[in-house]
Parts: sequence; structure tokens; C-alpha cells
Amino acid sequence: MSFTLPKLNFSYDALEPHIDARTMEIHHSKHHQGYTNKLNSALESAGLAFDSIEDLLAKIDMKNMALRNNAGGFYNHKLFWEIMTPSSNSEMSPELNDAIEKSFGTFQEFKSQFSSAAASRFGSGWAWLCVKDGELEICSSANQDNPLMPMIGCGGIPILGIDVWEHAYYLNYQNRRPDYINAFFEVINWGVVSNKFDMAK
Repeated sequence: MSFTLPKLNFSYDALEPHIDARTMEIHHSKHHQGYTNKLNSALESAGLAFDSIEDLLAKIDMKNMALRNNAGGFYNHKLFWEIMTPSSNSEMSPELNDAIEKSFGTFQEFKSQFSSAAASRFGSGWAWLCVKDGELEICSSANQDNPLMPMIGCGGIPILGIDVWEHAYYLNYQNRRPDYINAFFEVINWGVVSNKFDMAK
């Protein structure tokens, strides 16, 4: 199968003032579209086909950098758009709340650890909240790697992820990555994250 750019469930300006419209437009229509196009080209060049992006990532040849970078870029951004919302009424499920408290003590401690993982990721990459063996874990990965890939030191099923490549925030936040991370928490769709948790545990 070939992959297509996922549509957003909101307009480019819907996340303002937390994430600006120009960044959203460039991020989605240029960066994510680029990963999508290059992923399809890499699959064609390798003569490969997969049933889903998750199937591809589970079986990926990590030495094939074109496939690794672009499959990761496609999946990571797909998840990123899904777990954001302009709605202020998004609430996490009691089950996810209980799991966060079990793993981290409090929501504020989870937020602190997740924010630290995102802020301390050197250069480009992602921070993740994952379900691993039924428990929640926080980790980060470089470039467009993600926890579904083998041998990256960050495993599990991701249910929340933040993009800390500069293209995700630099137009508005410049070098203030922690401000962007804090703003990201204002637009998380906890309903979607809760559903992902239910499916992953």
C-alpha cells in the first residue's frame, strides 16, 4: 500500500495562541507531506509493501535510513496531530488518570518528567508516553525514531508524543523550547490519549 497525508481534525489556526497557524501549515503541508512522499518512494525503491505503518515499523530494517527516517516521520506526525485539540473540554479517563498516578505519583510529576524528557532531548527528536507491559513509561528518541522501532532504547506503544524538532516551534518560540512544551499541554486531547491507552494496555 502507499501512504497518504492524514487530514487534520482542525484548521491550521485552531490551536492558537499555543501553536501558531503558520507553523501548523508548514509542519503539516510541507514537512509531513515530505515524509509521506519520501516514504512511498523508499518503499517503491525497496520493492516493499506493508499492511499498515505499524506493521512497517515493527519489521523495519534500521539500516535502511530512507525508510527509517521517513516511516518514522510519517507515523510520529500522524500520532502528533491525533493527540491535539483546540477544545478545552478534553478530559482523560479515570483509568488513564489512575495509571498516571500509579506510575508517577501525581499528574504534575508526570508533566514534570515528560517535559524534562522533551526539553533535554539533544538536537531533534521526540518525547513519548508509552504503554509497556501494561505500565506507563516516559522516554525520548532521536530524529524520527519512535518506540515501535527495534533497538532504539525506548520501547512500548506510544500514546502521547511531542515533536521537539525546531520546525515544530521555532517560528513562534525561537530557542524557548520549554515554553513550547508547556504550551503543548494546553492542547492535548486527553480523550484520544485515553482511548489509545485502553487499546495499548
